[in-house]
Amino acid sequence: MNKPRMATEKGVPSNSRILMLLGQLERMTGEAMVKDVDTARQITAKILHLIQTQEKSGKEVMSKGCSGMEVILTSLENTQDVQTTLNILSILSELLTVGRGRRVAVFVSKGGTGILFQILVIASKELSPSEELMLQLHSLLAKVGPKDRKFGVKARLSGALTVTVNLMKQKLQNTKLLMPCLQVLRVYATNLVNAISLGKNGVVELMVKIVAPYNKKNTTLLKVALDALGALLKSKTNARRAVDGKHVPVLLSLYLDWHRSDTRHRHMLIRKGFLVCIRNITNIKLGRKAFIEADGMRILYNSSVECLPVRTLDPLVNVSSLIMRKCFPKNRLPLPTIKSAFQYQLPQIPVVGPVAQLYNQPAGVDDVVDDSDDNEEAEADSENDSENEEDEKNHHTTNEDIETDLNKLHPQKSPGRSFEELRVYERFFLELSEDFQGYNFECSKNASTTASSPSFSSAASGRSSWPIIVPTAQALSPKHTPIPSSQWLCNNTKGQHTQLPPSASAPPPPASQKPLKLDDVHLAKDQDKKKESHIPSPDGDATLSSFTKPSQGQMIEQELARVFESVSLEEEGALNAEDGIKGVKQAESPVNSTRLIQSPLLLEGIVTRRSGGGGSNWGSDCGSEGAEDEGGEGAVLEVPDTALLLSLHDPDLYVEMVKGTHSVPHYAEVAYPDYFGHVAPTFREPLLERVYGVQRCKIFQDIERLIHPNDILDKVVYDLDVLSCPVIEDEGESLKFNSQFECGNLRKAVQVRKYEYDLMLNSDINSNHYHQWFYFEVSGMRVGTTYRFNIINCEKSNSQFNYGMQVLMYSVQEAISGRPRWVRTGADICYYKNHFARSSVAAGGQKGKSYYSMTFSTSFSHKDDVCYFAYHYPYTYSTLKMHLSKLEDLRTPQIYLRQDVLCETLGGNSCPLLTITAMPESNSNDHICQFRNRPIIFLSARVHPGETNASWVMKGTLEFLMGTSPLAASLREAYIFKIVPMLNPDGVVNGNHRCSLSGEDLNRQWQNPNPELHPTIFHTKSLLQYLVHIQRAPLVFCDYHGHSRKKNVFMYGCSVKETVWHSNITATSSDLQEDLGYRALPKILSQIAPAFSMASCSFVVERTKESTARVVVWREIGVQRSYTMESTLCGCDQGKYKGLQIGTRELEEMGAQFCVALLRLKRLTGLRNHQHLLDLESDIIGMQTKVVSCPTTYVMEEDEPSFLEAIDYSAESNDEDAEPENEDGGEVQKNPDHLSDTDTNHRD
Repeated sequence: MNKPRMATEKGVPSNSRILMLLGQLERMTGEAMVKDVDTARQITAKILHLIQTQEKSGKEVMSKGCSGMEVILTSLENTQDVQTTLNILSILSELLTVGRGRRVAVFVSKGGTGILFQILVIASKELSPSEELMLQLHSLLAKVGPKDRKFGVKARLSGALTVTVNLMKQKLQNTKLLMPCLQVLRVYATNLVNAISLGKNGVVELMVKIVAPYNKKNTTLLKVALDALGALLKSKTNARRAVDGKHVPVLLSLYLDWHRSDTRHRHMLIRKGFLVCIRNITNIKLGRKAFIEADGMRILYNSSVECLPVRTLDPLVNVSSLIMRKCFPKNRLPLPTIKSAFQYQLPQIPVVGPVAQLYNQPAGVDDVVDDSDDNEEAEADSENDSENEEDEKNHHTTNEDIETDLNKLHPQKSPGRSFEELRVYERFFLELSEDFQGYNFECSKNASTTASSPSFSSAASGRSSWPIIVPTAQALSPKHTPIPSSQWLCNNTKGQHTQLPPSASAPPPPASQKPLKLDDVHLAKDQDKKKESHIPSPDGDATLSSFTKPSQGQMIEQELARVFESVSLEEEGALNAEDGIKGVKQAESPVNSTRLIQSPLLLEGIVTRRSGGGGSNWGSDCGSEGAEDEGGEGAVLEVPDTALLLSLHDPDLYVEMVKGTHSVPHYAEVAYPDYFGHVAPTFREPLLERVYGVQRCKIFQDIERLIHPNDILDKVVYDLDVLSCPVIEDEGESLKFNSQFECGNLRKAVQVRKYEYDLMLNSDINSNHYHQWFYFEVSGMRVGTTYRFNIINCEKSNSQFNYGMQVLMYSVQEAISGRPRWVRTGADICYYKNHFARSSVAAGGQKGKSYYSMTFSTSFSHKDDVCYFAYHYPYTYSTLKMHLSKLEDLRTPQIYLRQDVLCETLGGNSCPLLTITAMPESNSNDHICQFRNRPIIFLSARVHPGETNASWVMKGTLEFLMGTSPLAASLREAYIFKIVPMLNPDGVVNGNHRCSLSGEDLNRQWQNPNPELHPTIFHTKSLLQYLVHIQRAPLVFCDYHGHSRKKNVFMYGCSVKETVWHSNITATSSDLQEDLGYRALPKILSQIAPAFSMASCSFVVERTKESTARVVVWREIGVQRSYTMESTLCGCDQGKYKGLQIGTRELEEMGAQFCVALLRLKRLTGLRNHQHLLDLESDIIGMQTKVVSCPTTYVMEEDEPSFLEAIDYSAESNDEDAEPENEDGGEVQKNPDHLSDTDTNHRD
């Protein structure tokens, strides 16, 4: 080896003693080192002394520009004298002890590691190797190893692995030498190939032998040995070897011994070391089986419970929790099939895709669980096998999702269909050809242009001509009425849906019968204003519900007498009713007017959910017949008159709209919240602060199910798969559940403990997954009792329920007290992986997946209450129809409003299309020309049924557009708005989360929509294609959505330049030329809308999103400003609403602010009109505010981006070993940026 020439750094005195000695050492050639051993010893001893006694000496050797390290390493490599070698090793040890790793890095870069291994192997070949030399070498290697990435490979190639192992076997009782050997072994084992090799040499058994005897004499050695064993057991081969060697019971026993004896918790690291070893063994199926057989669940559960009171022992509890969750036997989801409980036969089956697989699935196949209920991991051990391999794969795949084809990145208008085919859509654009020659601009709004096209609401109501049944007080129960028309009222089961002939009439009244109690009846409401009648009470007295009892002296309000006029009893008996409906006024209530509704009430088969004790199976056709209440009176339900606060809500009109709504299950009930309406609370609802340890507590309660199975009731109380009677008869103290109403989703409820229920959601129709949206009713509760609800078949890997979001609850008692509103509720909320196996059929072919639980606890404040729980604020299809009908009441002569039916859906529901703009000032040519040439704004919403917030935003937009403010008038005069407020009515009606009745995500069908399977998308795209043909492409296209895993409101757009920036493709400057106008609207919104976040916006185009509305409209229709606007389901972490959960008030405000932003965009796009109103708008929204350009935050998975606020799935500890599980049930994903949902094709 060529000896380096000694160099000194500028500023270091050349006469420095340490440098002089290094110079002398440098001048000794290889032969001189061998011949002049004494000199070499003396020089190295002096250098060692200087470094030990003078701190500056070490600094001089390691200073930049000094070649001292090269000289020392060269001398170490050339010397053959043991003492000289020991001196040099001591010098290196002193030098590398300080320096915060920089000196070790220098040592490694100079090849020091290889020289040490070389000396170790040479020394081992001596007949009697120097024990001191071996000690020094291993001590130095232990310091260097963690800093050398190739340490394991170098050790294996040099043969050092065998040397260390043989030395340990020979010197097992020599603790002084054993310690550095174990430290080096720990580093060796971090390389999995080395770990396998060591395992073959019997090192696993050797390590168990070292840690096995319980002994407190040498705890430091034991800690290192456990660390080394833990590293070895990360190899699946070694884990199997440990199982075969029966080491699992031994490790559990040792852990228990240390747990019992370590009463002062001084040896927590040792206890944790045993747990880490067990954790690594249980990464394989055999290890989990051995753990269960060794009673590991009970041992760890009991020891963890004892550790819970001591906060410092959280790391032990966390690792124990992770092991127990991993080893918890996978359970079958208690469902007969994962397919929806509701069946709908498609007119045609797709050739490929999930729906095709669903229909082609052989009969009798169990799709709930696989043959193997465990994760059959690929257990191939190789040097490249790593815990982060999955993360790297996901990261790589996600990067590839960015579109790199420049031809696709440059939008090209491609109508796709001939103009002759699209000419039929001309009828939806009458405003572009209307000349208004016969219109009297001085007339009232009754002569408005809506006469030119039938309104959606009238068309909808005209479609449904169900006759009204008005039985008298002595009417028979419908099930005993011999007229088919009456039978339809109660027998609305899943397989029945019979419309009555127009000539059907009510039967004559039979003999008088005794009245029924409230629990035995249904409420409903007669909506038909043409048939008003009053229901007399046999005794002439008022019969009231248990909710409110108005005095007999209260005035009868004739205006409300039409509220409910038809009565139907589910059970055999008679009805006592009062002639008329009474109203009361309640103080200290936001709603100061109420309606009294005769109970029970049913209108033409539409049942409004009654409130009461919860003793009967409401809405079902099962239960005991002839139940009577000897002393009971007919009940009167007091309904709040929310019209004072909700201008667009009318309970009468809502029930009328429900009649024209078609659902697959043929729903015959109306949920109270949809009937009463929702008045946004005036108080703030902050994000729920996560209580420390709440998730761990929930997990331990789940583990108790296995530890104490006798405490589990496992009683089914609600099951949609029981066709005849979903509500299970029960005489005990179980809650009553129901979801058989529009938008409802709850498939099954199982009572697992007295006050705990497992709930399962229904899949989207013609699908076997998408379990997220829920909306159900609960009754029969105890006041003040805390109930726990677990939704156990969630699929996404994380949720905003972990970050402050709460469920929504609606109390009927609160509503009739004048507070009809949804409120955020629930404590101890968390979302985590559970022990229910998810089949490969449900997981897209992936085996070993599990479902997730969303759990929350709540209590109830009122006796005999009926409460509803929902994922987000419900907004039904019937609510939309009601709102559209009420919008016409807001129309003035200056507003051009037309409601068309775009198409009918698969389920027979109409898809509304709205046109809103301002009437021309006159029928002069100039005004008509200005009217026709207004830019078009195209808006759509609710393509995903579970994203109800999109409908609330759309409601805010529609109300603003129909408003009388100067801004609204200016906006109408600036644009023509074409709006499809609900793209997926069928999915909304039937309680789906993401799909339509076709079982497909409609927002993935825009490239090639099928007119039969995707009619709303097909015809909406055709409208846009027609506009392209007539050269009137929209200025802005925006699709309203909701986002389940991000906060705030934000937009996704399309940009060539920003897509190229986030990819590795090479593009010329001409390729990157584009108008930055696509950023204008989001920037404006970031200034004026407090919930909007520009930092969350992204304008990157991805391959997986190429079939979404945003990308197709941008690429094929040529709309530069094509957006998806996402609204959080949770809340905000910036701006005015920071730290608050979002509500309907904020969502509607967002819809209005979107309109205001379009008004500002008008100025930015150079439109000249109504400057005085624009000045007014400038004053209101602060035009003078400087627009700050925000960089795009590209989210790798647009629908479910990574969380900056990472949650530990196993526990809440920062301990490095208490880490969350990844999807495979193994180790943690160290990088929080890869927390994403890999099971669904994500949102746009």
